[in-house]
Amino acid sequence: MGKDNLRGVALMLGSMALFAIEDMFLKWAALGLPTGELIFVAGLFGMPVFVLLVWRQGGRIFGPTFRHPAVIARNLGEMIGTLGYITALATVPLATVSAVLQAMPLVVTMAAALFMQAQVGWRRWTAIGVGLAGVLMVVQPGTDGFHPQAMWVLLSVMALTMRDLATRMIPPGTTNAQISAWGLGSVTLLGLVTMLVQGALGLGQAVIPSGPQAVLLAGAVIFGTAGYWAITGAARTGEVAVVAPFRYARLLCAMVIAIVVFHEYPDRLTVAGAALIILSGLYSFARERARARAEARAEARAQSLSLTAAAE
Repeated sequence: MGKDNLRGVALMLGSMALFAIEDMFLKWAALGLPTGELIFVAGLFGMPVFVLLVWRQGGRIFGPTFRHPAVIARNLGEMIGTLGYITALATVPLATVSAVLQAMPLVVTMAAALFMQAQVGWRRWTAIGVGLAGVLMVVQPGTDGFHPQAMWVLLSVMALTMRDLATRMIPPGTTNAQISAWGLGSVTLLGLVTMLVQGALGLGQAVIPSGPQAVLLAGAVIFGTAGYWAITGAARTGEVAVVAPFRYARLLCAMVIAIVVFHEYPDRLTVAGAALIILSGLYSFARERARARAEARAEARAQSLSLTAAAE
């Protein structure tokens, strides 16, 4: 494994640990703060970081691309996904939330095949089916272990899948900092609206955070922003096929935090379902890597034949 891949793997592992710690702070904060306020604070303090990056790069926050349909769809997916995820963190065991979230790469692959004509062979379709079966084992519908609030996680996965697919259709030339600033701006707006709706319906008035609550919010913002930086670095440093599988370390970190901090012990069905999700995801990554290598070899062979023919 080359130095770039090793650095990419290290960054990916670091980002997953940072995101798991961010979830810990958010879950703690959710015990005493309304969901809307959590979303608002997370967006409000995260957005300026990327706004400053845009300005530093000489870009514009409200350029023509800001109104592009793909950007609007991405922001909508970001908003719904964040609402579902924060609500799930507040009401569902951390291990369950993290396990279901790990199915996202499989769902993105499935959606890309269905809506974007991506080429997916029968082996990866099988892996997707196995992974979705693992999701059912974690959610456990129709059993005593079923948490109705777990539907929020599924909503989050579907919305974030829409976000990721829409990201691929954003016009070239749009920077990551611009996309991130728009997404977090949308999340901030969502948090504000959610606070107003919750207050009007009597579901939780916004409150001024106490000292300990402010520390929890600061922890979530700091670790979340650091995790975002690390995962961006991982994507740009190593080969995607090598680095991406290490994203499943987040589930291991989340399970350790769930047991040690929140005393949440996942049952055997949840552990088995999580294992299926991870194994099917790793297999799907391996198949994608093998397909990419085969295509590269075929392209190199075609170029060689072309050069040989030209020389003759």
